[in-house]
Amino acid sequence: MEKDTYKTITKPSEEVLFKDKNSKFFGYAFPVKTEEAVKQHIEDLKKQHHQARHWCYAYQIGTETIAYRANDDGEPNNSAGMPIYGQIQSFEVTNVLIVVVRYFGGVKLGVGGLINAYKTGAQMALEASKIVTRTINIEYLISFDYKNMNKVMRVIKEKNLKVINQKLELDCQITISVRKKEAQTIFEIFDTIYEVKIKDLAI
Repeated sequence: MEKDTYKTITKPSEEVLFKDKNSKFFGYAFPVKTEEAVKQHIEDLKKQHHQARHWCYAYQIGTETIAYRANDDGEPNNSAGMPIYGQIQSFEVTNVLIVVVRYFGGVKLGVGGLINAYKTGAQMALEASKIVTRTINIEYLISFDYKNMNKVMRVIKEKNLKVINQKLELDCQITISVRKKEAQTIFEIFDTIYEVKIKDLAI
């Protein structure tokens, strides 16, 4: 059975704070779908925390094709970005950015202390977020003449399909969104209706 759901967050988390030996770690989680959005959130946090020492982060984008990145931002190698990314994996979320901002408190924490602090900051940010389960959907464009409207509408109604867009004139076009695991069945139904064309908008 192909998995057609994923977990993500719908809005930015509350700011969380973890302290260790005078260092302060502020954690944030943001919903993101593009690398531009990632850059924007980090720039905003750098303005907000312009006196901080490090802005370490990790993100994961995508549901089937995954893109991710972990950034230590000047902390020792793999002591910040990867522990943050580990929490994204642990919570099994995607389309998410986690940033942990550090104010150095004058006492070195050592690599073990840093790993723990960044991991905890990320974990607290995710715990402060509302995690939701979404379905992976496929969008189809159905094209047909007006005279075939009833046939198409009957299937849409029977199968309770979600219509995203429609242009109903002499030549009609309807865009529908279908859960991935039902997509093949729905495609075949429309594909067998005479004079009705269906195509996957992602292809």
